[in-house]
Amino acid sequence: MPHGLFITLEGLDGSGKTTQIKRLAAWLKMRGTSGSGPAPRAEHDSAFNAWEGAELVVTRQPGGTATGDRIRELLLDSRSTGLAPMTEMALMFADRAQAIGEVIQPALEAGKIVLCDRFTDSTEAYQGGGRQLGSQTVLELHRLLCGNLQPDLTLLLLPSIEASLERARRRNQAVEARTGKDENRFEQEQEAFFRRVDEKYREIAAREPQRVVLIEGDLYIGEVHEKIVQAVTSCLQRQAVGANN
Repeated sequence: MPHGLFITLEGLDGSGKTTQIKRLAAWLKMRGTSGSGPAPRAEHDSAFNAWEGAELVVTRQPGGTATGDRIRELLLDSRSTGLAPMTEMALMFADRAQAIGEVIQPALEAGKIVLCDRFTDSTEAYQGGGRQLGSQTVLELHRLLCGNLQPDLTLLLLPSIEASLERARRRNQAVEARTGKDENRFEQEQEAFFRRVDEKYREIAAREPQRVVLIEGDLYIGEVHEKIVQAVTSCLQRQAVGANN
């Protein structure tokens, strides 16, 4: 079994990450990971054979651990007023360091495929860009606290800001009505904040084109999924070639 594979999904709240990570997990399972589903299709044999039977781990940030879920409540609850930007960033990294130590690193060392909804790109975009703390501090904290762990592939979903925010606010209102859980804190920000986040995400994609695949525009769910399938298949093929060299 090769060393595990680390894939992250990024984008504004409401960009469709949660929907797409579920579809990607189901697609991978159907191609022989997690020890279930049929054998890989012939045209994808070189990409999937090395991962046949590999277990999938799906997680998110903030959250994904008992400690992280408590941090998530604090960070996303709209009643958490007055958080200084540096405090907010520190909490994001506390959550991330716990997730790496408890979930992500053990899974990768066991040869598993990890799908993570958000990682350090989110902190660079939201706190570095949106809160205007800059990229340098974020990247240095990532090096110090996260061992500079990098995803093998990042899928960056950037539909229009307006569409993303409308979906996020509608979703959060529905969740709050159903469960009483308030995760509306970031959605209360002004449009200028989200434009800075969007710009920073695009800057990251331009800086790291080998890792980040940008999927932009107000596409249908199926269209986004197909682009994700293409990107993941290419990543798996690169991994297979590297393992054989």
